[in-house]
Amino acid sequence: MKASEIRELSEKELQAKLKDLKAELFNLRFQLAINQLENPMRIKAVKKDIARVQTILRQKELNDSNEA
Repeated sequence: MKASEIRELSEKELQAKLKDLKAELFNLRFQLAINQLENPMRIKAVKKDIARVQTILRQKELNDSNEA
């Protein structure tokens, strides 16, 4: 997922996306622990997506406080 795609989402959609990504990361780690993970690079990609979403949420939060 690209940052430009994430920026288009609303704050509620970003919160939902973050929750989904964290759940996916949990499931990937669980699969890794029981040796059923097919693509270990997916963990890295999900972590980066989580970081992107959190960064954009923070930017929106800062923009809202500056405008007020």
